[in-house]
Amino acid sequence: MLETTAPPSIFTATSAFSLAGVVGIGLVAYTASRALLPKTARTQDRFAFIWLVRSAHDSIYSQCTFDALIHFIFEGSFLWLSTFGRQVNTSTGPFAEMWREYAAADFRWGFSDATVVSLEILTVLGAGPLALFIVYQIVKDDPARHYWLVVLSTAELYGGWMTFCPEWLTGSPNLDTSNALYLWVYLFFMNTIWVIIPLWLMCDSYGHIAGSLRLAQSNSRAKKA
Repeated sequence: MLETTAPPSIFTATSAFSLAGVVGIGLVAYTASRALLPKTARTQDRFAFIWLVRSAHDSIYSQCTFDALIHFIFEGSFLWLSTFGRQVNTSTGPFAEMWREYAAADFRWGFSDATVVSLEILTVLGAGPLALFIVYQIVKDDPARHYWLVVLSTAELYGGWMTFCPEWLTGSPNLDTSNALYLWVYLFFMNTIWVIIPLWLMCDSYGHIAGSLRLAQSNSRAKKA
C-alpha cells in the first residue's frame, strides 16, 4: 500500500502572527488619532494620521508612525538580515521566519536581491524618518505637510514600481502566484495599499497646494487692479 503525505500547510502560525502584527499597528494608530487630534480635524487629516501614526508618548518627537514602523521594524529587519553577507533564507529568529514566509511568494526577499535591498535602504533610512516628520506637522497643523506628503507618496509609488516592474518585464520568474494567500494577500494586498493610499494623499495635498496658490494669485491680481 502506497503511503501518501499531506501537502504542506499554506497558512501557518507565522502567517497568522505576521498579519496580526499589521492589524495591531493599525489599531494602535487609530487610538493615537483619537488621543492626539482635535475633534474638529478633517477626515482626510485623521486618515492620514492613522496611516502615519503608530503610537504616542509624552513628547511628540517620540511618535512612531504606522508607515514608519512598517519601514523601521518590518523592512528594517529585512535590511539587517540581507546586508553584509546575510540572507533571510540562511538566518534564524522570528523576523527571519516572517520574511521567509513572504519570500515564499516573492523569492527575491529570501536571497538578498540587490535591487530589492537597494530600495529598502532608501525606504528604511529615508521614508521612515520623513513619515515621522509629517506626523509632527499634522499634529502642529502645519500646512507645509502637504508638500512633504507629496514627496513621501512619490517615493512610495516609485519604490513599488521599481520592485515589481523588473519582474513583470522578465515574466515574473521570482513570483509564486499558485495559491490565494500568496497572490491576493502577500503580493496584491500588501503592496497595493502602498499604491492606493499614497495616490489618495497626493490628490488631497494637490488640492490644498493648488488651492492656496490660486488664492494667492487671485489676491495678488486684486491688489494690482
